[in-house]
Amino acid sequence: MKNVIFVAPPAAGKGTCSEYLKSKFNYNHVSTGDLLREARIKGDELSNRIAAIMDSGGLVGDDIVLELLQNKLNELGTSSKFILDGYPRNILQAQTLDKLFNDLNISDYVVIYLQINFEEALNRTLSRLICPNCKKGYNKNSTEFKPKVDGICDDCGTSLITRSDDNEETFKIRFDNYMKETESVLDYYKDKNKLVTIDSTQDFDSIANNIERVI
Repeated sequence: MKNVIFVAPPAAGKGTCSEYLKSKFNYNHVSTGDLLREARIKGDELSNRIAAIMDSGGLVGDDIVLELLQNKLNELGTSSKFILDGYPRNILQAQTLDKLFNDLNISDYVVIYLQINFEEALNRTLSRLICPNCKKGYNKNSTEFKPKVDGICDDCGTSLITRSDDNEETFKIRFDNYMKETESVLDYYKDKNKLVTIDSTQDFDSIANNIERVI
């Protein structure tokens, strides 16, 4: 099995695919967002720096994110397979990640780009539901991903909610910014023969089968 880096626009299904690989193949899901949230509550010097930056509305620097990522990958060890979620987002991060992988002797990985057009991504976003308790995601317009009981989480029974930023105006900005930022990342990994593109508008069984073929 290969390590996986997911590159995916908003609403392309990255979370669903990550959960699938975790449950079926026991992948470790390494999310830079989760690493930051976990680190800020530890009470050490790094935690205080992260909390100060996040509380002021600033963006945590790449040097801090990379340090957290290195610590996490060291903790997992080379025998554990991981999904990297949320990094890299730009060409500089991709180059820095390469150096980290070289330092940790990680070479067996694939970059999976979940391709989706704006209209489909917007449709998914406007019909998306999330459990505020266990964070499981649903889509009320999808036969595959709608809850068994309308408005209720299948797993924990909590009432589902919509995200406050799941509106057309905000989503267009998020989508456009992501596409502009990551175009160079896709080119970078394509040149390294690490990039595989999967159409994420297919049914999920087809997406899962395509992912399994490349890992």
